[in-house]
Amino acid sequence: MAVTTLAPSSADDPLAHRTVSLVDLLDRVLATGVVISGDITISIADVDLVRVSLRALVASVGALAAPELPAPAAGEAAVVAGEGA
Repeated sequence: MAVTTLAPSSADDPLAHRTVSLVDLLDRVLATGVVISGDITISIADVDLVRVSLRALVASVGALAAPELPAPAAGEAAVVAGEGA
């Protein structure tokens, strides 16, 4: 019986151990965006004194901007929401 896996392991992937420059990594992160989250709690004798929660979104403005709608053709009339055409 043959066993198939859905995702290849890193041993099967020849690009898994490829070095990536910092510029390429930064470009990829800014193009798609990444969320960084973390919690830090300072406590003494099991009494929480300070709790800091961090949630940060790192992305370029272009990645976060809504895609622009194409302009209507010259012969088409624009329809305003809420009005009948």
